[in-house]
Amino acid sequence: MDGTLVDSEKLWDVSLSALYETHGGVMSRETRTALVGASAEETMVTVYAELGLDPDPAAMADSIRWLHSHTAELFDGGLPWCDGAQEMLDSLSSERTPMALVTNTNRELADRALESIGRHYFTFTVCGDEVPRGKPAPDPYLRAAELLELDPAQCLAVEDSVTGAAAAEKAGCAVLVIPNDVPVPGGLRRRHANSLADLDPAGLRRIHAAIERELRERTA
Repeated sequence: MDGTLVDSEKLWDVSLSALYETHGGVMSRETRTALVGASAEETMVTVYAELGLDPDPAAMADSIRWLHSHTAELFDGGLPWCDGAQEMLDSLSSERTPMALVTNTNRELADRALESIGRHYFTFTVCGDEVPRGKPAPDPYLRAAELLELDPAQCLAVEDSVTGAAAAEKAGCAVLVIPNDVPVPGGLRRRHANSLADLDPAGLRRIHAAIERELRERTA
């Protein structure tokens, strides 16, 4: 969702910077880069470490609630689409291609975002607080494939972050990487593109087929 469909990573920047300000600190660029695609819990561990705060679980839980509340208010102002994302969703939806939204964002905040994106596009949505482990663990993508009644190898994940690409790859999905703010390394199950605006549904299928073909050739 964040950084792949809608350019909401910049809104997270605003919220995280505001959180740092409440503690008299400034978020480093290195930390922000490391947090792209991270779960709320992983984010707060990193934030508290950089700010030199006591990692008290109750205090960190309060900070997560504050961060989500602040971000929700920003989401309610509308979310800007990433290039080609809405057009791709429209095309896939018109073909009745089943789609699952897989995000590390918690359900309450994801539902707020879906008011802007349009929940009608997705057969299922899987959020970070609905699985035992969020990305970069494979759990969210394994759950999405299960709900879609597909083998993960039949799925193409579209991701913008190192964390998300790792999760999809570990689950056994082919991965199309559309980097946003942070470079994402290549891999056997990965292909890169500059933007969804450069592709159509047939292009997505060609990418998936090429990845699966190369995997078969490598293991033959």
